[in-house]
Amino acid sequence: MSEYSFFGSVEKSFDKAAKFTNWDPGILEQIKQCNAVYRMHFPVKIGDNIEVIKAYRVQHSHHKLPCKGGIRFAMSVNLDEVMALAALMTYKCAIVNVPFAGAKGGITIDPKKYTPYELEKITRRYTSELIKKNFIGPGIDVPAPDYGTGEREMAWIVDTYVSMRPGEIDALGCVTGKPVTQGGVRGRREATGLGVFYGLREVCNMPDVMQRLGLSVGVKGKKVAVQGLGNVGYHSAKFFQEAGAIIVGLAEYEGAIWSNDGLDVDAVFNHRKKTGSILNFPGSQNFAKSTDALEMECDILIPAALENVINGENAPRVKAKIIGEAANGPLTPEADEVFASKGTLVVPDMYLNAGGVTVSYFEWLKNLSHVRYGRMEKRFTENQNRQMLEQIEEISGKKVSEKEREEIIHGPDEVDLVRSGLEETMISATREVMDCWKANPQIPDMRTAAYVVAINKVGTSYEELGIFP
Repeated sequence: MSEYSFFGSVEKSFDKAAKFTNWDPGILEQIKQCNAVYRMHFPVKIGDNIEVIKAYRVQHSHHKLPCKGGIRFAMSVNLDEVMALAALMTYKCAIVNVPFAGAKGGITIDPKKYTPYELEKITRRYTSELIKKNFIGPGIDVPAPDYGTGEREMAWIVDTYVSMRPGEIDALGCVTGKPVTQGGVRGRREATGLGVFYGLREVCNMPDVMQRLGLSVGVKGKKVAVQGLGNVGYHSAKFFQEAGAIIVGLAEYEGAIWSNDGLDVDAVFNHRKKTGSILNFPGSQNFAKSTDALEMECDILIPAALENVINGENAPRVKAKIIGEAANGPLTPEADEVFASKGTLVVPDMYLNAGGVTVSYFEWLKNLSHVRYGRMEKRFTENQNRQMLEQIEEISGKKVSEKEREEIIHGPDEVDLVRSGLEETMISATREVMDCWKANPQIPDMRTAAYVVAINKVGTSYEELGIFP
């Protein structure tokens, strides 16, 4: 059996979709390739020893600048994975109309084995290596958090960049996912999970799609299982629960829990904080293997952990009607074939988990404009709304309650505007991919339709640049 290649699987999906486009084979080859690959080794003193750290940064495409993509810290990080994730970022940005090209970075370490001080040393050294080779900058390449990294690491990166590029006015835009105090944007933390919710909610609101799957329209009452209770999985589950869905299953690396009556996401999260495990949550059934939860009866399954968790071997046992890929590459091409033949709808990662990069784009724009969202218009909007409400009350002779008054008058805060922009992005992208699929009955699944949309947009960019006379 040949070894699984994540980048190979992305290329396979690309080739499957390329047949439904009219681009010259040379343009398709250019779109597919990774343009710049930077593999580095650098020494860092850990305790009394010197460790040689292996790290990567891949820029998949330069059809737009800057490039954009997360940095992950994990022992699984290798060149194949980083190239695949960089390619997915190119297609993802194209689908959701974010004007970036795809990139990705990673450091092959287990972050749990290092103290915060040691992690800071590794992160700052990695950043300085990127600066030396011009692989980071607000107009060149803008990293973000990914698996194993967060706001803390992004703060170290921006601080290192600012210290090595003194006086650069847009320096804060060199990285996104920063703490709000360091130029971050409100709403970034939950952005990917909220984007997953908005995208799947739009699919659930399409009567023809729901009829084909034998499901009712809307999210309310749908049984949802989520694999992975990290940032993305937790927020996906939470937003579904708030919208009236029933969270029947939650899985983490230590195992999975299940309850047909529904699980309270926050209660499970707090139980794990206290005990170190989601297992033995009151009123739920335990599964020793995390992957067992993937095969239980539910309407929507959300794999929000790592890649390659559903493959040709276990896909036939998956019973969900809709699979929403919150993680990057959780399904292999073999699994896609199984689900296409079963009539299971796979809503693909390459646009569904684009909430993170969409809100990263908003953060980058905030850094370049040097002004917080809502600062200019919040009070103006509230004053206008107050005047209109008073006029309506005067004409009608009726007064609204204090709570209703607050809701009507409220001017948008930064987080309101960020969420509104994300909702618009995910709804538009879902409709565009679905329209492409419906327009060509030969396209076998939603993933292929998403690739077709992405290829057409990137190809158009190359054509307009005049690269191919």
